[in-house]
Amino acid sequence: MAVKGRGNQRKRTAATRDQPAEKTEQVVGAGKIDVPSDAEDDSQSDNTEEGDFDTMLQEMADDQGFDSDGGDEFVDDDEEDVAQDNEVDSIHSSDVDGDSSDEDSEDADSEDADSDDGSDDESGGVLERTASITTNDQDTAVDSGDDHDSSVLDGEAMDKLTIRDFGKDLESWKEYRKTLPQIDPGYASDSSTEEPSNTIGDVPIEWYADYPHIGYDIDGKRVMRPATGDELDKFLANMDDPDVFRTARDEVNQQDVKLSEEEIDIIRRIQGGGIPDADFNPYEDTVEWFTSQTMQMPLNAAPPSKMSFLPSKWEHKRVMKIVRAIRQGRITRTAPKDNEPKYFDLWANAGQGEDTGRARRQRLTAPRMALPTHAESYHPPAEYLPTDAEREEWLATDPDDRKRNFLPQDFSSLRTVPGYDRFMQERFQRCLDLYLAPRVLKKTSHLNAEELTPKLPDPRDLRPFPAAEALVYEGHTGCVRTISVDPTGLWLLSGSNDGTVRLWEIVTGRCAQIWNFKEIVHKVEWCPSLDMCVFAVAVASRVVVIIPADLCDSQKRLVSEELVRAGFGSTANDEDEDDDALPVSWDTPTSAEQASGVQVSIAMRATVMAVTWHRRGDYMATLTKEEGGGSVLVHQLSKHKSQRPFRKLKGSVQGVKFHPTKPWFLITTQRNVRIYNLVQQELVKTLQPGVKWISSVDVHPQGDNIIVGSYDKKLSWFDLDLSVKPYRSIRYHKQAIRQVQFSRKFPLFATASDDGSIQIYHGKVYDDLNQNPLIVPLKILRGHEIRSNLGVLDCLFHPIQPWLLSSGADGTIRLWT
Repeated sequence: MAVKGRGNQRKRTAATRDQPAEKTEQVVGAGKIDVPSDAEDDSQSDNTEEGDFDTMLQEMADDQGFDSDGGDEFVDDDEEDVAQDNEVDSIHSSDVDGDSSDEDSEDADSEDADSDDGSDDESGGVLERTASITTNDQDTAVDSGDDHDSSVLDGEAMDKLTIRDFGKDLESWKEYRKTLPQIDPGYASDSSTEEPSNTIGDVPIEWYADYPHIGYDIDGKRVMRPATGDELDKFLANMDDPDVFRTARDEVNQQDVKLSEEEIDIIRRIQGGGIPDADFNPYEDTVEWFTSQTMQMPLNAAPPSKMSFLPSKWEHKRVMKIVRAIRQGRITRTAPKDNEPKYFDLWANAGQGEDTGRARRQRLTAPRMALPTHAESYHPPAEYLPTDAEREEWLATDPDDRKRNFLPQDFSSLRTVPGYDRFMQERFQRCLDLYLAPRVLKKTSHLNAEELTPKLPDPRDLRPFPAAEALVYEGHTGCVRTISVDPTGLWLLSGSNDGTVRLWEIVTGRCAQIWNFKEIVHKVEWCPSLDMCVFAVAVASRVVVIIPADLCDSQKRLVSEELVRAGFGSTANDEDEDDDALPVSWDTPTSAEQASGVQVSIAMRATVMAVTWHRRGDYMATLTKEEGGGSVLVHQLSKHKSQRPFRKLKGSVQGVKFHPTKPWFLITTQRNVRIYNLVQQELVKTLQPGVKWISSVDVHPQGDNIIVGSYDKKLSWFDLDLSVKPYRSIRYHKQAIRQVQFSRKFPLFATASDDGSIQIYHGKVYDDLNQNPLIVPLKILRGHEIRSNLGVLDCLFHPIQPWLLSSGADGTIRLWT
């Protein structure tokens, strides 16, 4: 219940100003406390001393009819009102302030001024009164506070226990208040002295590595990066800090945070695999949220009655529409399946333009019949009329193989033309073609042939190269298997199946000398050294070394004879134990052979198929038909010594060749080309052209590129710096390729084939390793005749001029310039 009127205010004297007001406990039995009016207050103030507030309070209690006993209780006479009142009302006390400036003034104006100027009082006392009216043997306690400011003791502001729980024992209440924990200032406290927290969220802190701030606070202001020392300062700080092992780094706010005992305990539990919460009991009893006993409740699950709602007008119309459709049979319970007939008329609705649900097929027009030609005219020109032989041939030909199903005839006028007897048959065949022959729309791509061809330079810009036949060397009666040009470019050697070796003057075509060996000559080869004049001839199972004395000067002749004959008097030709098994013998030629220029003869057990010289002129390699490693032999001319570099060889060897710039030796098998290092005696690499049968191999003068010809019409270009696979494969010949050859002076190479043609290519090799070789076809040379399915057997470039020499199965040698 509220207290009406103003509270009593009295001034305290200077003597009692510093003394705390005495605590008084008042228990109200029933009724309410009446506060005297201003007039009564003025009358009582005359009889009351200043500052004697306790006496004034006692007088107020006496006037209201309270009976006091030692200041402990005040009992109201009217107890019936207490039984009827069950509410607890609070009586709010008014402040009583003293003003030392005017002690004699007691009117209302002075009281208002005193209330406004109460802050100027040196020790203004505040009387706090809390009244609790209870029923059923519960008393009301009135507490007067000390000289400090405090709020009204309200039961809602107390923690768990209130003043009502203590009843009359106010001292116990005071002691209980002292035991409560101190208020810990949290978010509600003044945070002006706290450091601003970084509120960047999930943004990585590394994004602020190049900035002087580390983020923004809640107000949007920058949070500056705290000053940090170097690693030495951190180490010294950690040595002096006893709590370094319980400190964690806050990367977001860039500061060290000391962990509490509770946090350390949580971390230990997580590391041990336990539950972080120490108060959590994983083995507590199960709480049965649902019981097996049915609860008796006045509830049911009956749906609401239909009278509780009214359907809308539009829903009623929609339902009636569905009902009418069901009655009319337009809506059935199960829709019948659409039984599509197995056979149907494809063109039933073609003219109506209706969509039958099937994908429309694109209509393809039938091909038109060919227009009549001059041969179908009734009066054709004379050249279209067949002769008697052509008529008999046409009649003897099967009707399905005839080019025309009629013979042109000549009539004087159109009236005399009889009816066509095969008209009905042709119309019938035309109808069959229209509805039985399938028609497919062919998509033709309009491509320009010039766009598909690679951009190659004009052959006229790549001159000089051999383009025309200049001279024919005739004299051999058999196939000319091999030819060779001396290093000076003046003389030409040729070997044929007729058993002769002929020496030709290239410019004039004159045959200077003939050597008759009466056996097939497989290979002739000039020594590449310019200091000597000697060549080797492979005849049957021996190699003959010849010095043409009439062709060379005395200096070259002397050097050549000394090199060849030095081996006869040298002790180096004494064979070792391992050389006993070599099927080689160095023989001295007969007097007749010496007269023809033969200097030495190397005899072997098998037929010699190939001879090749080393670039220095002292060594040469031979290939025989013998199986195994003995088929390849290397001979030293100055010491008359032969050696077998390979004891075992895989595959059938097709050719041997020395590398022009490196100490490498090439062995050609049926499918591969193996390159060996003669100094280190190891395999360098194996080229895989991907052909069935290799026929010939040649090495570029610079030594980094190799071309390989094969019997399956394919030419392969290898770049040794790139891969063991072909850089480029070319297949322009119609028959097998017999020989491939590089030019030693010009960027040219040629291929000779059994189709009787020679193809000239431009092959430019650049010094820049990043630029690929340029290969351009230049010219196709034709002139050799094909004999026994053999065409051009050998070809060779001139060492000085851009000329080409070729030999064929027709027994001729041709010069192309």
